Amino acid sequence: ALVDENTPSVFLVPQDFVYDKVMSNVEEIKARGGPVIAVVGEGDTRVAEIADDVICVPQIEDYLQPFVTIIPLQLLSYHIAVLRGCDVDKPRNLAKSVTVE
Repeated sequence: ALVDENTPSVFLVPQDFVYDKVMSNVEEIKARGGPVIAVVGEGDTRVAEIADDVICVPQIEDYLQPFVTIIPLQLLSYHIAVLRGCDVDKPRNLAKSVTVE
């Protein structure tokens, strides 16, 4: 019920011990007709065959991969917010807190 042709699913597909499990999830979404956007390491051709859109990031040490992978997600969320007409510089319901010692 949550997967349809109008709602893309975004996957982070690291080339580590969870790779096969993530690929299984990607294949499941595609089998149900959902579009897939995948963030992958350079040279990963297996995902490119399945996903509708692929964002490649440099392949680096596993412990640094989250820092590289998060950047495309931040840019994606920024551009989606702009397309929706949200004020990205002044998000609503954001409270400012200042502590003075």
